[in-house]
Amino acid sequence: MATSTEGKPDTRFFGHPLGLANLFGVEMWERFSYYGMLGILPIYLYYSVAQGGLAMPEATATSIVGAYGGLVYLSTIVGAWVADRLLGAERTLFYSAVLIMIGHIALALLPGYTGVGVGLVCVALGSGGLKGNATSVVGTLYGEHDERRDGGFSLFYMGINLGAFVGPLLTGLAQSTVGFHLGFGLAAVGMALGLVQYTLGRRNLPASAREVPNPLPAANRPHAAGVLAVVVAAVVVALLTGVVTAANLSDVVVWIVAIAAVIYFAVILASRKVTAVERKRVLSFIPMFIASAAFWALYQQQFTVVEVYSDKRLDRNLFGWEMPVSWVQSINPVFIIVLAPVFALVWTKLAQRQPSTPIKFALGTGIMGVAFLLFLPMAGGGPNSAPLLGLVGILLVFTLAELMLSPVGLSLSTKLAPEAFRTQMVALFFLSVSLGTALSGSLAEYYSPDNEAPYFGILGAVAVVIGVLLALISPFVRKLMSGVR
Repeated sequence: MATSTEGKPDTRFFGHPLGLANLFGVEMWERFSYYGMLGILPIYLYYSVAQGGLAMPEATATSIVGAYGGLVYLSTIVGAWVADRLLGAERTLFYSAVLIMIGHIALALLPGYTGVGVGLVCVALGSGGLKGNATSVVGTLYGEHDERRDGGFSLFYMGINLGAFVGPLLTGLAQSTVGFHLGFGLAAVGMALGLVQYTLGRRNLPASAREVPNPLPAANRPHAAGVLAVVVAAVVVALLTGVVTAANLSDVVVWIVAIAAVIYFAVILASRKVTAVERKRVLSFIPMFIASAAFWALYQQQFTVVEVYSDKRLDRNLFGWEMPVSWVQSINPVFIIVLAPVFALVWTKLAQRQPSTPIKFALGTGIMGVAFLLFLPMAGGGPNSAPLLGLVGILLVFTLAELMLSPVGLSLSTKLAPEAFRTQMVALFFLSVSLGTALSGSLAEYYSPDNEAPYFGILGAVAVVIGVLLALISPFVRKLMSGVR
């Protein structure tokens, strides 16, 4: 836990440890680059060559975007393993940020499919390494029973969304006025600024952030390198033989993530380093993992279905000027910036009286389902017939659902984590995000303006049902959590 020089709790950053400011900053710039790139990536893939794009079918483009997002969160496994066994969370975070910058430079400078392939792989691996470890390091700033923890994660989440707000605005403007590659270049500049800021503030982080909690014995390192070589070879063979293609990439990622999650839960639950109480806490996370995956399967369609919807169905005319498609991606972060401090204050003030985590997850998933049902009144219209204000209102509901689940999920993963699997438990939460994000690409294949009503209606109803079921079993889940709220 971070303390001031007098041994008292550190409250130098809005009542929170000063190290939170540094993590707030690096995550803000990483999200600036990530969402700035993601705001223009789908249209870059399916726009015609004359428009500066790669002219892919829309279904293939959304499959790639969903799979890419899923791989970002899947790679948190790699980043978590490196942190827990080799480098520690703080150093892994730093090197991951360098890899992200390299990926954005590749997208900006390398042409066509080469730039997409190299850039997305580097950004996916780097973002996976950064995301889980940044969350883990935030967890080291607070004691187990520090009531500021959820509020701190909400502030951290606001930093994420400051970057997510500005990124699509600037890259979208650059893309619409100059071209796609300038937009990708701005994402690289943003990550470079994040690296500089983080390097200057690393001394404010506690020593526990640099610890390697479960060091890999030197004798086992050749075995680990062999496993890595086999995985890389298998991926190359699958791509060269056509088993994995751009069109089915999101479906493949869904299966990989689902299998990885089952294995991950089994490994942690079977470990002799996990106590009986810790094992119960891990079991309690399973229903919330399922609810989280359902939530993200809908929420992440902002970058698949909602992106296509904004391009084809939304009236983006503002006083005679048509705003860039990617600017729609900045609407949700505006609401986060406004509402995250409110949620942080509410959770802090309520303290022990706030809803339990299972209820927060249930509310988040159910409200996300309601957001999809709100598309129904606008369903069936022609091109550019959906009012911008209507989509703004729906994205506000997206935001309310997100603030119920996402920052709370980050906090929960650090509280339920067994001591020997601290960062890897955070990776399990991100696996639920990975599964949902990949599903967002797979589900997007079934969307078209001709079937909007059943598409939004069925998915929305399923999410509401999952939320209700989690609420009903929440007393049992809380018992398994063994004192963690």
